[in-house]
Amino acid sequence: MMAGESIAVVSDAGTPGICDPGFKLVRRAIEAGITVVPIPGAVAFVNAVIASGFATDSIFFGGFLPSKKGERRKRLDEIRDIPALLVLYEAPHRLAKSLADCLEILGDRQAVVARELTKLHEEIAHGTLAELVSRYSTESVRGEIVLVIEQVPHEAFIKENASKKVLK
Repeated sequence: MMAGESIAVVSDAGTPGICDPGFKLVRRAIEAGITVVPIPGAVAFVNAVIASGFATDSIFFGGFLPSKKGERRKRLDEIRDIPALLVLYEAPHRLAKSLADCLEILGDRQAVVARELTKLHEEIAHGTLAELVSRYSTESVRGEIVLVIEQVPHEAFIKENASKKVLK
């Protein structure tokens, strides 16, 4: 690259730079004065949002939830009242526990579990968080997973935050 040659960063697990260490390579290239040209490709969270059927005028992408229960629940509490569609990545072995934490902390919102998008075993499951907890507490899954959770209903946000004087 320093000699003017072009290179490409390609991944078989999504778009480089989205929730992976690819950003470090981009940062170093920028620091070295190298022009970075992104090429559009499949991004799991964008595909999951599109397939969710939810309003997409405001989206919060939170990346991976923390693996430890206490940290995960704290993070969910931090993002609970964001007035946007919540989009998170999750590992298959934590899916059931994370969905249960989402239900308890965020309430029983509409949600989607999107798995293995653009691949042979693609699956998109729609339902309430309670329905998805029930399904995935007995069903094991594999692959990359995106959780898409409908934003907090506007009326509930106003009611819950009225005493906090967040809204005028």
